[in-house]
Amino acid sequence: MQQHTQPAPRRLAIFDLDGTLTRHDTFLPFVLELLRQHRARWPRVALLLLPALGYLLRVVDRGGLKGAVLHCLFRGLPREVVNDQALRYAQTVVPARMFAEAVNEFRKHLAAGDHVVVLSASPDLFVPEIARALGANEVICTQIRWTGELLDGRLAGPNRRDHEKARVLEELRARMPGLPVIAYGNSTADLVHMYRCEYGVYVNPDAALAARLTQRGLRCVQWR
Repeated sequence: MQQHTQPAPRRLAIFDLDGTLTRHDTFLPFVLELLRQHRARWPRVALLLLPALGYLLRVVDRGGLKGAVLHCLFRGLPREVVNDQALRYAQTVVPARMFAEAVNEFRKHLAAGDHVVVLSASPDLFVPEIARALGANEVICTQIRWTGELLDGRLAGPNRRDHEKARVLEELRARMPGLPVIAYGNSTADLVHMYRCEYGVYVNPDAALAARLTQRGLRCVQWR
């Protein structure tokens, strides 16, 4: 029997999610929709006062705040309930809440045979469903802790942001040596890993930032 092997990828294409592929943040809408489905948990919002204050005082970082939101509001929800909501949520995001230009660019990379990765600081409660709907080859995002089949909500690993994305980039390079890398992002936090790639595409910078990034060799685009 003749065996068919997949051709080697041409490039490694890394896409940030929030604000790069999507027009807005994905975490808060997911939280609000889950609260809408479980109205009895609304009083737990008061529990967020302390971690929110800690974040404002810079005692709690972004990852800690994200974990606190999920832990305080949704601790104890069954995995099946969360997974069902994630699937429904992903269907509302792809492609309706995405930049049409971003989806087109994503699909062009797939059609060209590139290895396409969604790399996001948003949690693995729903990001994998979004990546699957897009047809991504791989998804790497912030991992959330479970206690058996019940949600704990706190982070089970590093928040995939800033220097953590740069660390992931090096892991990807080690797994796929020799591939040129193109990264898409939309925040200054993304620049940490974008500057380490052969090509970088920055989405929707203002004019002053675009001028600085262009001087550093990044391509700037306006996706509306």
